[in-house]
Amino acid sequence: MIINPGEHDFRNVYKLMIAVIVPRPIAFVSSISPEGIRNLAPFSFFTGISANPPTVLFCPMVRLSDGATKDTINNIGKTREFVVNVVSEEFADRMNVCSTEFPPDVDEFEKSGLTPVPSDLVRPPRVKESHVNMECRLVQIVTISTLPLGGSIVIGEILRFHVDEALFDDFKIDPDRLRPIGRMGGPSYTRTTDRFDLVRPKAGEIR
Repeated sequence: MIINPGEHDFRNVYKLMIAVIVPRPIAFVSSISPEGIRNLAPFSFFTGISANPPTVLFCPMVRLSDGATKDTINNIGKTREFVVNVVSEEFADRMNVCSTEFPPDVDEFEKSGLTPVPSDLVRPPRVKESHVNMECRLVQIVTISTLPLGGSIVIGEILRFHVDEALFDDFKIDPDRLRPIGRMGGPSYTRTTDRFDLVRPKAGEIR
């Protein structure tokens, strides 16, 4: 089967993309408005870019319901700061509450029952329940499309990591203690407990 995106409804293209770009890690992003209203939202178009300097990106999409940009990108565009919190199984349900399209004056920390704790270098708070938090400063926002389900790339430099000592060992993280989750298509998520190792071969070993 061959699918040409331009010949199909963009909503179906979106369904196809989230079904095949899997599993996706989740950036649980906390931000704050210039007026001091806290925001917390999950994004599954998320990855690392660079380690020198440490840099990440996530991609907020334009809402399908009303064609508006999300509070997260609005806040970051004005304050140039955010925190990426890693989502573990034990608070997945509360993370999901924050995916609701609340009005801008609603504090998702209060709605979800998650605990805000002060960050060291940026204004947005961290999520206490998260085992790893990354305080970030905005590097650049690249807007790809302002149409519904269009999106932007938000690039941030990590200024500080906060890591639970119980799962940290010489800059390695114990995945059985972190218990991160990933996003699949539709309402489905995945656990990361079924893993296997592959050792990268050297060029001279391949025939």
